[in-house]
Amino acid sequence: MANELRTEVEQVKQQEDVKRALKQTSTVKPDQQPKAETKDKLLLGTHVIILIALAILRYVLQFKFFGFAPRFIFQIQNINLSVMAVVLLLAIAKVVDVYLIGRIDSPVSRYTLRRVAKLLLGLVLAFVVVSIFFQNWYTAAVTLGLASLILGFALQTPITSFIGWIYILVRAPYRVGDRIKIGEATGDVIDVSYLDTTLWEFGGDFLSTDHPSGRVIKFPNSKILSSTVYNYTWPLFPYIWNEIKFNVGYESDLEFVAQTMQRIAEDEVGDRMMKQVTVFRELLAQTPVDELQVRAHPAVLFRVNANTWLDAIVRYLVHPKEAGRVKTRLIKKLLAELNTAPDRVLFPKGSAR
Repeated sequence: MANELRTEVEQVKQQEDVKRALKQTSTVKPDQQPKAETKDKLLLGTHVIILIALAILRYVLQFKFFGFAPRFIFQIQNINLSVMAVVLLLAIAKVVDVYLIGRIDSPVSRYTLRRVAKLLLGLVLAFVVVSIFFQNWYTAAVTLGLASLILGFALQTPITSFIGWIYILVRAPYRVGDRIKIGEATGDVIDVSYLDTTLWEFGGDFLSTDHPSGRVIKFPNSKILSSTVYNYTWPLFPYIWNEIKFNVGYESDLEFVAQTMQRIAEDEVGDRMMKQVTVFRELLAQTPVDELQVRAHPAVLFRVNANTWLDAIVRYLVHPKEAGRVKTRLIKKLLAELNTAPDRVLFPKGSAR
């Protein structure tokens, strides 16, 4: 049994989402760090050699060893400086690609971020090339700064949303298919674009249950940077606790009530569900929340109610997208079973309800 559980845990750990979640929550640094391949090292070494050669050339051009007119010397120095900037930017881009983007586990996120990095690199390289036509770099830098300032004010919200999209890719607070709550919006994530996220709402203003409302919610990705996100489908434990409460009299047979409610709940939840919870509980033991007591079996609790009754509560784990259906079935089965013993289970009657 232990070997079977260990095998299932290892199989779940091979899932990309679980790998990422374990990496984010682990207090131990991973043994395997991103390493540059031989071709990457060769390319970086070539960049360094070219930079050194260009620096030597720039240093030599400062002396009057050549018979060029001063204006040609200035132009050559300007071009030399621009080429040095291009080579340096290409080297930095390669380092970012290998040692930063290479840390991301998701192939889709790596591919997308590499496209974004190439776009940003292209824009900076275009600025460097254009700067050749200016008399000095100070003029080009001031021009770029003013243009960036104007665009920053005009496109503040889209830019912040784009940064939020990058944060979602890197940190993965939610994925397509997750059930989340952010601000007043609650629903299943059906799309994450460059600027906004789309939810298929459940609950909402017109429903008291966790069923889809039929409405679609869109919010800018910038909201992720300033709001708390509740994710009901964390890859390391994609379940939530739910409970059903009945009022019973003090004279009720509490042992019978507890046994009956637990038996019905276990039958409804099923052995497969409880086995899955056991598997994910083993995963939780590898995170900082390993002290959390996660019970695979339903539990029954009693609390004193302010209205002179006892609250009989059955608590169980369920997948968030099945919580409403499971609760409805459980209420029907629990009432049917408890009502067969009215002398042992004393429910409120008449005006006492």
